[in-house]
Amino acid sequence: MTPHVTSLDHLVLTVADVEVSIGFYVGILGMTADRFTPADGSTRWALNFGGQKINLHASGAEFEPKAGSVMPGSADLCFLSDAPIEDWQNHLAAKGVAVEEGPVHRTGATGPILSIYLRDPDGNLLEISNRV
Repeated sequence: MTPHVTSLDHLVLTVADVEVSIGFYVGILGMTADRFTPADGSTRWALNFGGQKINLHASGAEFEPKAGSVMPGSADLCFLSDAPIEDWQNHLAAKGVAVEEGPVHRTGATGPILSIYLRDPDGNLLEISNRV
């Protein structure tokens, strides 16, 4: 049998300022920040949500090994939420975060989704979606 992958465990996001990014993802998207120490003894930060996490690397001080071309603002991420998109629009407006596009219908990994788009402090494109 040919081996195959089954799920995504984590991804790495290179950011200009780790503290600013933590503030945004915790305060706006409701993730939790986790300071951890991997086997190499360094101190790192991750953003946890559901059963996934985003490890944060500070631009210019990335941990090895790293992607071939790292830079803040180069990601395009889609997050699923059980909260209705209208609730997200109200929440983002109250926090002063602009919705760049949406709601619009898209196709997600498992079928149709309804999405809105916004940007994080580095300019990464973030999509918040409901399955429909």
